[in-house]
Amino acid sequence: MRIVCLGGGPAGLYFSILMKQADPDCRITVLERSEADDTYGWGVVLSDQTMDSLAHADPLTHRQILDSLHHWDNIEIHYRDTCIRSGGHGFSGIGRARLLGILQQRARDLGVDIRFNTVAGLPEDYPDADLVVAADGIHSAVRKARSDIFQPDIAVGQCRYLWLGARCKLNAFTFDFRETEWGWFTLHAYRYDDEWSTFIVEAPDAVWQAAGLDRADLATSLSFCHSLFGRHLGEARLEALSNHSRGGEWLRFNRLVCRRWFDGNTVLLGDAAHTAHFSIGSGSKLAMEDAIDLVKCLRAEAHIPRALASYQAQREPEVLRLQSAARNRQEWFENVSRYSQLPPLQFCYTLLTGSQRLGHENLRQRDPAFISRVEADLSSRAGVSATMPPLFTPFRIGRLQLKNRVVVSPMATYSACDGLPGDFHLTHLGARALGGAGLVMTEATAVSPRGRITHACTGLWNEAQQAAWARIACFVHEHTRAAIGVQLAHAGPKGSAHVPSEREGAPLEAGAWPLLAASSEPWAPGWPRPQAMTRLEMDEVRDDFVAAAGRAGAAGFDLLELHFAHGYLLSSFLSPLSNRRQDEYGGSRQNRLRYPLEILGAVRMVWSGPLSVRISAHDWAEGGNTCDDAVYFARAFKEAGADLIDVSSGQTSPMARPQYGRMYQTPFADRIRNEAGISVITVGNITSADQVNTIIAAGRADLCALGRPHLADPHWTLRAAASLGYVDETLPSAYRAGSQQLTRLLSGALAP
Repeated sequence: MRIVCLGGGPAGLYFSILMKQADPDCRITVLERSEADDTYGWGVVLSDQTMDSLAHADPLTHRQILDSLHHWDNIEIHYRDTCIRSGGHGFSGIGRARLLGILQQRARDLGVDIRFNTVAGLPEDYPDADLVVAADGIHSAVRKARSDIFQPDIAVGQCRYLWLGARCKLNAFTFDFRETEWGWFTLHAYRYDDEWSTFIVEAPDAVWQAAGLDRADLATSLSFCHSLFGRHLGEARLEALSNHSRGGEWLRFNRLVCRRWFDGNTVLLGDAAHTAHFSIGSGSKLAMEDAIDLVKCLRAEAHIPRALASYQAQREPEVLRLQSAARNRQEWFENVSRYSQLPPLQFCYTLLTGSQRLGHENLRQRDPAFISRVEADLSSRAGVSATMPPLFTPFRIGRLQLKNRVVVSPMATYSACDGLPGDFHLTHLGARALGGAGLVMTEATAVSPRGRITHACTGLWNEAQQAAWARIACFVHEHTRAAIGVQLAHAGPKGSAHVPSEREGAPLEAGAWPLLAASSEPWAPGWPRPQAMTRLEMDEVRDDFVAAAGRAGAAGFDLLELHFAHGYLLSSFLSPLSNRRQDEYGGSRQNRLRYPLEILGAVRMVWSGPLSVRISAHDWAEGGNTCDDAVYFARAFKEAGADLIDVSSGQTSPMARPQYGRMYQTPFADRIRNEAGISVITVGNITSADQVNTIIAAGRADLCALGRPHLADPHWTLRAAASLGYVDETLPSAYRAGSQQLTRLLSGALAP
């Protein structure tokens, strides 16, 4: 087999090593446009996990790299004149030039033909090649030439960064955050050999420009960075890479995702196919792991196009997971000011967990003392003397104190008759209140018959329904320490639908009722056209909400939530995808907000308890609302009297394309909480106690709502307590023996 590798960085070199090792008879040529020692960047970070992969792939190269590594376990975070250290993180640094030297020599020893100072062509320039590996980096000429096939998506970062080095010996991976008159500057620094450390200085583009660095020469930039972070340098000075064209430039990070990685016998490798922000690792790590998987697929499948398809299918999921974590971490650093009001210890915890890849229990394994400090600090700020897991710290909303941070999310059960909740609802909600959650929410409860989603939805428009809800609220209060909240809703354009068990996502043909919406836009093709609300109808619906809120108070609910999300009536006003009005209730954000604010204000006049608003923080569709709009809305709701924002997303348009994943909506809650300054509930694929602990401890949300986990296990919270070895004093006495046994089982003290 003849292989041409376009690019002589870590991706191309390591691939050529592994492929030559697997098939000594193959002929591999590596073409590199630069000199052998011409490289951008100083140090490369490799995790212990990556080193284990390298050891298995090629022990000789692994030993040579290992001998040149500088290892560290500690991370030091300097913030507001404090330094907080966390240990057990297990990373290593190596000089990029040294890494390239090792790979170059190993490739030569195996018989790889490496040609430096050679401008590579495009794949069609090598017709005799059986395989062309495009490892030509973020500015890949191959990817650009075939962009219609590879379909690259490049997102330019909001920060500028300058990659520097210094002859000094840092003792830990060092983050330093310095607030200036222009904004925040961040230092990422680590040692990578016996003498040298790398220093990456980063700031949002607006801050960088305000400081005048867009007009500064290199000497001025170096002096500026030294004035901020010189305390880590001793007698050393900051230096730029003089042998590289970009060595002294303030750059923006380009996050690259390609829909396709291969075309015929050509495959993209490393930065040519994907990038991940330097705050989570290095491109070299990703590239070398790419090479390992590509060689495995080529060995398993002789037909090259099928081997390349298999490579992308196997490798892409892990790359996408890492890119998602890297995107979260990148956005964290782009918005340091968002977290500047947090206490120092929580700020550090938020940084460490900002990727959503590292959780509370993983941190506990790495550094138990650090987690003990975090838990003690959070417990103290929650007003309790004992140290407890974040999940179980109490939380106060106005005069209501919740015993923990777990919420049973509103979940439609389609089990009511004429809007009346019955024994099913008593059992369903009562079981989850007995199961240990701090707050149990009803399903979306219609304020009028016309406001139902289906004929089997609950309501609160008459006295009989009020009495039925009062029975349920009374049970919760008498037998548990949980609070119970009601979610008031009007289905709007999504109403008059079949119960999902009959025909999911379809409107009624018989027995339908007329629909209302902000505009006369059908919810989806095939749905009936709603009536664009007149002022009279707006008054009637407002009065329905007010009347239902009054009944909620009389029924004994502890919290009231207004449903302004998911494409229902009030959501149809907020989203530009559904609001096409030409009057004062359409157009600008301020106008689209006008009627929902009117509802909120009217309800607040009759409801004195905690008031929550559920919103779709992102429409996930072109031309729709984004989280910028959600922050704007949240500030307005807070000013109008809301105590809490329940942060969901999507379901506002059939065109929505959400980016699902673990805790995928938590970043929206994080922004709203820390930018709008209001308490939030987060929802969305939160499934474990560790995730809840991490979210709460990091200050990304105040409460976590779980839906499907509570459908599968009404006692989810009690099981979480047992798994953490936590004794919940609020547990009903009848359940304590079972909880104690479960704790012993989970700890291994009893054989199952």
